[in-house]
Parts: sequence; C-alpha cells; structure tokens
Amino acid sequence: MRKNLALLYRPKSLDEFIGQEHLLSKEAPLRKLIENETLQHSFFYGPPGTGKTSLARIIAEKLDRPFFDLNATTLKVDEIRSIFKEYRQALVKPLLFIDEVHRLSKSQQEVLLPFMERYDGLVIGASTENPYFSLTAAMRSRSLLFEFKALEPKHLEAMLYRVCEIEAIDIDESARRYLIDSSCGDIRAMLNLLEAAASANERIDAELLKSLRPNALHDGSASSDTHYNLISAMIKSMRGSDVDAALYWMARLIAGGEPPEFIARRMVIFASEDIGNANPNALGIAVDAMNAVSRIGYPEARIILAQALVYLSSSPKSNSSYAAVNRAIKSVENGDMQSVPKHLTSPRHEGYLYPHDFGGWVEQSYMQKPMKFYESKGVGFEKILDEWLKKIKGAKG
Repeated sequence: MRKNLALLYRPKSLDEFIGQEHLLSKEAPLRKLIENETLQHSFFYGPPGTGKTSLARIIAEKLDRPFFDLNATTLKVDEIRSIFKEYRQALVKPLLFIDEVHRLSKSQQEVLLPFMERYDGLVIGASTENPYFSLTAAMRSRSLLFEFKALEPKHLEAMLYRVCEIEAIDIDESARRYLIDSSCGDIRAMLNLLEAAASANERIDAELLKSLRPNALHDGSASSDTHYNLISAMIKSMRGSDVDAALYWMARLIAGGEPPEFIARRMVIFASEDIGNANPNALGIAVDAMNAVSRIGYPEARIILAQALVYLSSSPKSNSSYAAVNRAIKSVENGDMQSVPKHLTSPRHEGYLYPHDFGGWVEQSYMQKPMKFYESKGVGFEKILDEWLKKIKGAKG
C-alpha cells in the first residue's frame, strides 16, 4: 500500500478542516478574514501536523492565487525577487507560503519587506516555533500571528475511522488507541504510521505499530493518563520537594514510553520557573541532563534523569524571576512602551555615566519612568544576590 494518505486526505476547504476551532469556527476572526478575502500577511506557528500548510493551500484556492510553496532554509533572495517580478503586472498576485519561517535571515526579510508593504503578493509563513522573536519589528508590524494547537484525540480518532473505513484497513481497537495516543496531535504522523503498518501487514495490531514506532512522538503521549496528568504530578511533586513522589511519577512516564528528552526539557523549564536564583546551579544541572539524555537514550538515560530530578526536588524554591518577567511582559502587552533614554543609546552617548569609572555603580536613570517588576523572596542564593545589590548601591549611595 503506497497512497500517501496524509496528502490524499488533506482538507480541501475550511469546512473539511479538522481542529483549530479557535481560528476557524464560523465566528472566528481568521475564518472571516479568509472568507471575506481580506486576510493580511500572516504567520502560523504550532506543532507539526496541525494543518498550517493545508490552511495556506486552502487560502490560495479560496483567493484563486498562484501558490508558491517555499522553505526558508533553501530560499534564495533572487528567487523572491523573481517571483514578484513575474507577477508585477498581473491582476492576480501570488501567495508565497514560507515554511520554517523562523529561519528567515535578516537579508531575506529585508528583501520581502517592500513587496509586503506594496502587497505585491500575500505572504504566509509557518513554523513549529513561535517566529515572533526571529522576525524583525518591521516584519511583525506588517503581519498577523496565529497559533495552531496540537490536535485533540477526538480529532485524530475521527480521521482515523474515516480513513480506515474508506481504505478498508483492518485494524484492532488497541492499535487504534496506540495510533492516536502516540501521534501526539500530529495527524500527518498518524496517517504515515497507519500507511506503513498497512503496507507491512493486512491486519494491524498494537504490536506491529510499536515495532514501527516504539515511543510516542514529540512531547510524549497525548493520552491524559500517560502524559498530561503524569507530567503535571511529577512537576508538582518536585515543586513540593517530595523526592519519592517525583521519582514515582517519572517512573510512570518512563514505563509508558515517554521520550527522555521530553522529561529533561520539562526539568529545564522547572529549574528556572520554580528554583531560579534560589539555586542558580539548578539550571546548569538540568541543561546538562537534557544534553546527556539526547545522546544516550534509554535505558541508561533513566539514571541521568533520576540524578537531575533528585537535585531539583531537593533545591530551595523561588519563582521570583518567573513572576518578574511575566509582570514585565504584561506591562509591554498593555501598551506601556517607553522610549530608550538618550544617554543609553548606542554608541556611548553624551550624558551616559560609565559605572566602571565610578567603582562599579553610579546613580543614574535607566528608564524614563521607574517601574518595579522583580520582588526577591530572599530564598537560598537569592538572599546573597539581594545583599550584593545592597552593598553595590549602598557603597555609593
């Protein structure tokens, strides 16, 4: 069997689209923009297999525009210019779909800007990563940003039943469950595994599927019991400094086939979010563990994960940095946009007091309007940092 099921069952219209109800329900703004043919340049980001490319193709079909499927990793600046030159005098402008858009270089973005400004074509980008931080301010100001979410098990289940019925694929219930749970919301991955299994055997069971995909994809199983609840229990146990409970929930994750990289990534996040500067070494330990398990894998990776988990669970806890950056971002999102004071602009501006010329610290303003975001809890090493700040400023105060 070789039909490319993922391509064969790709949605052809908005009504056929599976999931992303927050973007494409009848009343969702994105759907209205598409149906009214008023969509601006847009960037889609989210997990693989959630419909980003499919939606771009549907939009091109809806707008009846020439469609160019490009990839930022191989895209040449001359190619961009050539496409727009070809359609310069055309009444119908092209739609450029750029995958891996977060990899666009600065020069590629600069070439795109004037064409986007004049709307010589519609640019839609896609990425598995949030491209906000990789796109220049000029690109962001000309674009809309839409987040795609991992498909829910019900979405994958509906597609699986449909495909198996139409293609007359013989599959038992345990295999259906494994296909859905191990695909982690990635409908393309589910259909690719289904196709491989159907090509290998007329009857598909869970054992066959596990021989082709031993572990869940990406961030682990989408099943609530074997993924979300277990990882939540592990993190909360670590936060509560219960080493044994954290070890137990991690053992459940390991036994359930969770990739070691996923568990380690969550530890890295935990090290900054829940420990922070109460023990700055925690982040280094977690990052080292993540790098190590990515090279080693199971079964030995469990030892590295256990060592890191015990260290993190036993560390003093503080979310001061986590809370502070959230407050700062919230302030920016609420529109509190200050201009950079002239004496702080680059290069070294007249009026800037170089702290090293004053013994390491000197009184001067670093914002037009003072704002307070960071509140130390005085826990662990944070207490030492507080003392450092007091000494630094007190000595010259």
